[in-house]
Amino acid sequence: MFQTFEQSIQINATATVVERCITDRVLMHRWLNPVLRCEPVGDWSTDVGSQSRFVVQIPVIKPTLDNKVVERQPGLVVWQFEGFFRGRDRWECQPADKGTCLLNRFEFEIPNPLVSWGFQTFAQAWTKDDMQAQLRRLKRVAEEIGTMA
Repeated sequence: MFQTFEQSIQINATATVVERCITDRVLMHRWLNPVLRCEPVGDWSTDVGSQSRFVVQIPVIKPTLDNKVVERQPGLVVWQFEGFFRGRDRWECQPADKGTCLLNRFEFEIPNPLVSWGFQTFAQAWTKDDMQAQLRRLKRVAEEIGTMA
C-alpha cells in the first residue's frame, strides 16, 4: 500500500536558487538529515537516468535506497527509489510573487511486512517531522545563497 507525505514551504529566493539547493550535492548535504548521505553511482547528475544511493548512517546495517532520476524539467526533479522503501520523491519549485513555493511529495511503499510494521510503529511520525525540518533547513540554505547572488 502506497503512502504519501506531502509538504511545502515558501522560500524567499528565486526558483533557480532553490533548484540549485536540490540538485547540487554539496548544498544538498547542508539541508539533508545528517544521518543521510547521498552517493552518486558514477558521476553526480540530476539528468533523467542518473543514479545515486541514499545511505542511512546507522552503524553496521547502513540501510540503502538506490534511486534514479525519472523526471527532470527546470524546477522539477523526481527520484524513483528501490530498497527498504519503494517509491518516488518529487521536488518542484513553483515561482511565487515573493520567491518560490517548494513542494515535496514523497510516495512510497514498504514491501517487507516486518520493516513496514517497524516503520509504522516507530518511525512514521519521526519521518514526517524530519521532512518538515529538512524543508526548513533547505529554506535557510536557499535564502542564504539568494542574498549572496
